[in-house]
Amino acid sequence: MFKEFKKFAVKGNVIDLAVGIIIGGAFGKIVTSLVNDIIMPPIGAILAGVDFSKLSIVLKAATENKPAVSFNYGNFINAIIDFLIISLAVFVMVKQINKFKQKEETKKSEDSEELKVLKEIRDSLKNEKK
Repeated sequence: MFKEFKKFAVKGNVIDLAVGIIIGGAFGKIVTSLVNDIIMPPIGAILAGVDFSKLSIVLKAATENKPAVSFNYGNFINAIIDFLIISLAVFVMVKQINKFKQKEETKKSEDSEELKVLKEIRDSLKNEKK
């Protein structure tokens, strides 16, 4: 069983997936920082100095023993913007990868002139032998 697991875990696809997850996590942190630190402050400044991460509706006020219960919709707005940026980046990346794959497939399907001439020579030699 250990040998089977080792064979499975060392396959290229599993390692590629692990690398993708690690890079994706780091990319998510970068986008979150981009949204929170670069994009939202100017938008907040345009909207009379609103800090979106602090936007909330207090459902139950704080007491001496308990903190306030609030509906933090500003964080939700930031999360939506994070998602939109990440999904746009993934879309563009997948689109580019598909474009490269299509170019590669057309290159494979189209024979070069040299290959066409060599095939013609091969076919004519086969016909002469018959």
